[in-house]
Amino acid sequence: MTLDDLRAELTKLDHLPGDTIVVMSKDGEGNGFSPLAQVEDAMYRAETTWSGEHYLTEEQVAADPEYGEDDLAPDDAVPAVFLWPTN
Repeated sequence: MTLDDLRAELTKLDHLPGDTIVVMSKDGEGNGFSPLAQVEDAMYRAETTWSGEHYLTEEQVAADPEYGEDDLAPDDAVPAVFLWPTN
C-alpha cells in the first residue's frame, strides 16, 4: 500500500468522529491488536514480498550524534511511512 492508497482508504472513514482510536493488528491474521502510538517516516528495504527492515533516513542519522555512517540505509532502501503500535 502506498501513502496515496492509505489516504484514499481513510477518506472512506470521514463519517467517523475525529476522536475515533486507530488500532493496529499484530499480524495479517489478526492474532492480537494494539492502539496506534506513533507515525514515522523512515527507510524500508524489502527482504521478501512480505517482510523487510526499517532504517533511519539520512536526516535522522545526521541529527543524532549516536548514529554514524554504519546506521545509514542500504542503497536499495526506499522511503516509507511506519505505523507503530502501542504493544
